[in-house]
Amino acid sequence: MMKRRSNYGGWMSDGSATTTSSTSKDEEIDWEMRPGGMLVQKRTDKSDSSAPNVRIRVAYGALRYEIFVNSQATFGELKKLLTAETGLQAGEQRLVFRGKEREDGDYLDMCGVKDRSKVILMEDPCSREKRAIEMRRNAKIQTAHRAISDVSMEVDKLAEQVSVIEKSISNGTKVPEIQITTLIEMLMRQAIKLDGISTEGDASAQKNLLGKRVQKCVETLDVLKISNARVKPVIVTTKWETFDPPIPTTAHWEFFD
Repeated sequence: MMKRRSNYGGWMSDGSATTTSSTSKDEEIDWEMRPGGMLVQKRTDKSDSSAPNVRIRVAYGALRYEIFVNSQATFGELKKLLTAETGLQAGEQRLVFRGKEREDGDYLDMCGVKDRSKVILMEDPCSREKRAIEMRRNAKIQTAHRAISDVSMEVDKLAEQVSVIEKSISNGTKVPEIQITTLIEMLMRQAIKLDGISTEGDASAQKNLLGKRVQKCVETLDVLKISNARVKPVIVTTKWETFDPPIPTTAHWEFFD
C-alpha cells in the first residue's frame, strides 16, 4: 500500500504549512497493486455504492443476455449473476472481454467495460466433460433400474405359481412333475437375465436382493419336487349299483257277452 501527500518537495511557503498539513490528511489516498502490475486507488465500500450501474451484453453461444451490474464490480460477481440466467455455476464459466479471458478478481471498469459492452461467456471444457460423464452415469443407472424392475415383475408372477404348487402339495394333491421343472427353468432364465445387468450404487443392492429371492424360489421348488414324489395319486373308482330284473306280469282279460 502507498500513500500520496500534497506537500511536493517542500515547495510550499511556511505561511501555508499549517494549511498543507491539515489538508494532507484529507487527501491521503490508499493504493493497491493489481495482478497485472498496475497501481490503482484502493476500492472502498463508499466508492462502490456511488458507482453507476452498467448494462452488459453477454453472448453465450446462440443465446444473448443483458445483465445490469455495478460498474466497479468484478468479473467474479458478474459470474454469480449469470448463474441465475444460464444455470452454469461460477466455476464452470469463462468470461472473455476484448479477446482475453478475465479473472474473477478483475474489475469491470479497470478492464474497460462500459455500458452496453459485450462479454463472451464460454463453458469450461473440463466442467462440460464432467457433466457429460455424470449424465452418462445417470443414464446407465436408470437403465439398470428399469431392467431390474422388469425382472422383478416376472419373478413376482413366478413366485405366485410357486405358492400355488406349494399349497396343492401340502393339501395332498400331486402336481405333474413337468410343471415344477418348467417353473424352475423359467426362474433360472430370470436369474441369468439379472446377472447380465451392469449395476452400481443402490441398483447393486436391489439386484442382490432380487437374486436372493430367485434363489429361494428355486430351492423351494427343489424341496417341493421331492415332497411331490411322495404324494400317492388318488385313484377314483366308480361303484355301480345293481337292480333285480322286474317280475313279469300277465294281463287278465274280461269277456262280455
